Amino acid sequence: MDFNLSERQAQLQQRTREFIREQIIPLEKDPRQTPHGPDESLRDELVGKAREAGLLTPHASEEMGGLGLSHVDKAIVFEEAGYSRLGPTALNIHAPDEGNIHLMELVATEEQKERWLRPQVQGRIRSCFAMTEPSPGAGADPSMLQTTAVRDGDDYVINGQKWFITGAFGASYVIIMAKLEDGSATMFLSDMDAPGIKLERAMDSLDSCFTGGHAVMRFENLRVPGNQILGEASKGFRYAQVRLAPARLTHCMRWLGQARRAHDVATDYARTREAFGRALGKHEGVGFMLADNDMDMQTARLHIWHTAWLLDQGNPCNFESSRAKVVCSEAEWRVVDRCVQILGGQGVTAEKEVMQIFMDMRSFRIYDGPSEVHRWSLARKLLSAEGAH
Repeated sequence: MDFNLSERQAQLQQRTREFIREQIIPLEKDPRQTPHGPDESLRDELVGKAREAGLLTPHASEEMGGLGLSHVDKAIVFEEAGYSRLGPTALNIHAPDEGNIHLMELVATEEQKERWLRPQVQGRIRSCFAMTEPSPGAGADPSMLQTTAVRDGDDYVINGQKWFITGAFGASYVIIMAKLEDGSATMFLSDMDAPGIKLERAMDSLDSCFTGGHAVMRFENLRVPGNQILGEASKGFRYAQVRLAPARLTHCMRWLGQARRAHDVATDYARTREAFGRALGKHEGVGFMLADNDMDMQTARLHIWHTAWLLDQGNPCNFESSRAKVVCSEAEWRVVDRCVQILGGQGVTAEKEVMQIFMDMRSFRIYDGPSEVHRWSLARKLLSAEGAH
């Protein structure tokens, strides 16, 4: 593995960095941000800026209108985009759209791609992914899936309730995980305005960076034609892993950018703020926190780059992406937590952007699997000699 950036990667990194600093960060105080994420008009403006800059949906294939980034390329670009909480929205690489685009490119039919994927890559529409359910349904354990899909002629009739569905409000289509009559899991595609889909309520949450927020939704006799199965019937759990392994890693990339932003703010403050006769950063307690931040960010970056490199070699990386997700979510959280401490009163108020980063990032240790579930899964694989590459 070569840690030197190619000329193309270095140029792409610089382009993204300048775009975020010059065009996106100035919009962070825009009043069109709501407790449930940027509103649609702000999202449209952000996406328009990325489109003009040639940076929209860079992870999609060139055939679909993206830049065809490799996983290592994504590690570089997504970190830069994550430097602003609005950056991933602007580049159309935020969850759940980023993971849905990846999955659709791999398993959707040509008809499905033209109907849903191409306009999504163009930033014209958004999507959501409906798997998580209230108890006793699927959560960290997807095998507890309760939503059903019953065959009726050439159609399937879907019933069930989902929640924590990111981006559901305002989404144009949904990927639904449901179980067939034999108990196997299958993914279905549906327009969100189809009869039988009911958005019950928006859920209040710590984070407010996802357009459309998080929803509770219900399927009541939703009729889906058989040609709207995503991929093959009964392979839903397999496709979930195809989607989740890279998606866990892209979360790590984006949040690393946010951790770096918080660290930069805290470092600048520690250089200029004086206390007890010297700059704050020259006090050992504060200086050590900055040093620990640097170590945590570098550890996270190495896990990200190594796992991305393995994915580019064609490895499935279920083990490595789980490991990276735990290491990065906890390391990046520690960085932001220290930054709040360094900033003192400014860290717990909107005087600095670090407070919002802190609130947004806490959820990362739960999204795409809590740390405890990943540790349990890693331990099982280690004990069965199915460890890392």
